[in-house]
This record gives sequence, structure tokens and C-alpha cells, in this order.
Amino acid sequence: MPAPTETAASPAVTVLTTRALLLDMDGTLVDSSRSVQRVWQRWATANGFDDIEAVLRIAHGRQGFATMAELLPDRPMELNHADNERMLAEEVADTEGVVPIPGAPAFLASLADLRHALVTSADDALTQARMGAAGLEVPAIAVTAEQVTASKPHPEGFLAGAARLGVAPADCVVFEDSEAGVAAGLAAGMRVVGVGASAAAHGATVTVPDLTTVTVTAAADGTLTVTLTEAS
Repeated sequence: MPAPTETAASPAVTVLTTRALLLDMDGTLVDSSRSVQRVWQRWATANGFDDIEAVLRIAHGRQGFATMAELLPDRPMELNHADNERMLAEEVADTEGVVPIPGAPAFLASLADLRHALVTSADDALTQARMGAAGLEVPAIAVTAEQVTASKPHPEGFLAGAARLGVAPADCVVFEDSEAGVAAGLAAGMRVVGVGASAAAHGATVTVPDLTTVTVTAAADGTLTVTLTEAS
């Protein structure tokens, strides 16, 4: 009698129905990890932090001044804002190695006539620099750092994106990769698609390995159907 063979389980497919999509940038549409590490390495060394990975875990998804406040709680906030301005200028100038996340070009192109917005912790200049370096077009509606008073994980940015699109928060789906970003989307009352292997640990509603496994179609009434093949 032949020995039984093992069959690999097929990845799960999830279908979400929504009215609008809110997209993070770094780690979700754009891989800017090498630039981010270079800039934060310089700041960490100057401020006495030896473990750059620990710094980056806090920094990912947040505005720079919020990361500095977390790492140096007794430091005057005006110094954090001053450092953040310098770092943003460095990041705008340092786009070496910035590339699109797999599937991002086709995914964004498929949304051209659909209701969507970018919601990022980057300011406008950095958004333009990184999206441009990755060969991606910035969506017509973009909520950048200048337009909010609180950094992710606060939900302000995603709520602002929903308001600008004229859609209730519950009718939005967020695409995010970071812990702070996932938390912000959930706090806004939205479902969150986690992008990348680590996103599952952050409590996203569903997780995909990258954007090659995502398709979006629209009905005549504007309802969007998002089909996702989850990370195994």
C-alpha cells in the first residue's frame, strides 16, 4: 500500500467589501528600509543608542519627533522637532535603494479611478521623493505629516483620510505594515490589511505577503471588492 502523501494547505482567500482604501507608504507601497536605517543610525549614534534595531522598531510607522519622545522622554520636545526637521531633509536627499513593494505599481494603477487616499507619517517633500524614487504616482488625496497634529498610532491621519474621501470610517479598509500603523487603523474603526510577514503579529484583520496577492474591483454603485490571498 503506498505511503500517504502530504499536501500543502492552500493559502486562504479573504474577500472584503468596502467603499474606500487608505494606504500607508513606507513598508506598504515603498521599501525605504535602507534609507531609513542609514538616517536613524546616524541619529542613534549621536544620541548614545547602540541597538539600532530597537530604535527602528519604535521608529517604524511613526513621525520622527514621536519616536524621539519615546526614546528620550525627558528631552525637550522642541529639540525633537528640530532633529526631526533635519532628518526629514536627510531622508529627502537619500533615496538610494528606495524601491516599490512587490505588486505596488500594478496595485496603485488599478485604483486610479477608485476612491483611495495615501495616509503617511512622512511630510509632503519626503512623500514626493520616495514615491518618485520608487516610480509610483502619489494619489490625488494624500494625508501627510503636515496635515495632522498626532502621529500614528493615533488614528487622526486615517480619520482625516476618510473625511476627505467623504466615507465613514467603518467603510474604509487600511493597508499598513507597521505596529503603529495597524494600531492607528484599528483605533479609527477600520479593517486593516497587514502587508508583509511581520504584520500578522500586529493584529491586522488579515495579512498578505505583499501587494501581488491583492486585487480590487468596483461595482456600479462604487462598492469596492478587495480579494486577498493571505500570508501562509
